[in-house]
Amino acid sequence: MTKALLPVVDSSSSGRSLRANTEQLQQQNANMKALRCFCVCSLLLLKVSAGFGDLRHPENVSMDSLNTRYVLRWDWPHETAANQTVTFTAQYIREFRSRKANYEKYWTSVCVNVLEHRCDFTGAELHYNGLFLLRVRANTSQQSSGWVQIRFCPDEHAALGPPSSLKLSSVKEDLEIIITDPLSSTNQSMKTLLDKRLSYLIQYWRRSEGPQKAKVLETKNNLVMLTELDRQTWYCVRVQSHDVFHNKSSVFSDTHCTRTEGQMPYWQIFLYVLISLLLCLLLVLLYFCFNKMLSLLKNTFCPAVHLPDHIQELLSSTASLLFSTLVGDHQVSLLSHGCGLDVAPKILNGAQVSRISLQMELNIDFKTFKPRPETRDPELHSTADHVYSRPLKTHWQLKVFM
Repeated sequence: MTKALLPVVDSSSSGRSLRANTEQLQQQNANMKALRCFCVCSLLLLKVSAGFGDLRHPENVSMDSLNTRYVLRWDWPHETAANQTVTFTAQYIREFRSRKANYEKYWTSVCVNVLEHRCDFTGAELHYNGLFLLRVRANTSQQSSGWVQIRFCPDEHAALGPPSSLKLSSVKEDLEIIITDPLSSTNQSMKTLLDKRLSYLIQYWRRSEGPQKAKVLETKNNLVMLTELDRQTWYCVRVQSHDVFHNKSSVFSDTHCTRTEGQMPYWQIFLYVLISLLLCLLLVLLYFCFNKMLSLLKNTFCPAVHLPDHIQELLSSTASLLFSTLVGDHQVSLLSHGCGLDVAPKILNGAQVSRISLQMELNIDFKTFKPRPETRDPELHSTADHVYSRPLKTHWQLKVFM
């Protein structure tokens, strides 16, 4: 007769199995909770990212800075939905604080919901030798864009301004230059911020030559004397600031010009006298050339007419004879008509001459006409009562009124 063998159950092993099942169930419950939390967080992140995607972030973010004046600028050329106003928020933080775990609380807002595409950080007390992080984002009533962040170090990135003022004066044969340091936003000298790194580049040149031939002098002093200059000469000066450490320079200051003093050198005096004499000689030559040219033009277009010698003798003798024989209240008229001279005979009486008027219209050069002494022309016959003459080929008119 065979007996059945029954398994022997150990109470200790059954307890371990029960605990294992319980731990497994607890682990499954924990995994389910983690999965549910992950799903919820994923949905929230998707919703937030979808919200960010609808509003674009600013572009071309940059810092416009001069000395200690800082202005953050950006572009935002995107379009938004109707009835939505886009504003901007700008913040900054010191760079070393951004390495901390909870650094978000250290961000300081400078501009909040502004409409302009700029934010002035001048009053934010950004130390000139500090290192900062700046960021800006776009906002609407329902959404906000992502942050756009830049790194900014004023000492390295800020532009250096020119000297705030420049004075130029002449001291005998030298020039004295007084330079005033560039100023910060609080009217503090930039030399206190740059320590010994601030220097000045001075350019000076003769005004007649231009800045292309300028000489350069570098100095850290605010009072400079320019020596070895020409006397009685105009010089121009301009100055720019220079940072030796970062090798950055400002724009040039305004140009100032003045003339040096001192006695003019002898060679320069002699040169001026020589130039004056040459100018006087040139004026005299021009005067004679002008007169010569005028005379040549006059002789060319208006030539002078010279009467022959025998006609000049006839005119002289005729005039003398008429003046000596005319008496009474009669008129003798000698008329020329181009082809000859016709003298009309008139009867003269012995009355005393009361009035004589002699008029001659001759197309001749009277400067060359020289009347000769009175002579009797054999061809001119005169009696006590009559006067005769023959025709002459000239243009003239003689009228005698009694």
